[in-house]
Amino acid sequence: MADQEHTYTFNVAMSCGGCSGAVTRVLGKLEGVNSFTVSLEDQRAVVVAQPGLEYKTVLDTIKKTGKKVNWGEIDAVRVADE
Repeated sequence: MADQEHTYTFNVAMSCGGCSGAVTRVLGKLEGVNSFTVSLEDQRAVVVAQPGLEYKTVLDTIKKTGKKVNWGEIDAVRVADE
């Protein structure tokens, strides 16, 4: 499982451009991210991760911005709430 690229999708509570900008900044600095998109309109962050970048690492990085993550998916499969 760790030897392939994964797509992690997060529903993030963002109310303004500053919120989405904060998420964009932390994802841009995270090692192991191939690409990502952050949509304020969709309240969503989608991360294409290199092999070895764990879902929890990305989740914790987004949470460091102070934004609430309502749910997440790994390769389009919903992850149970923690």
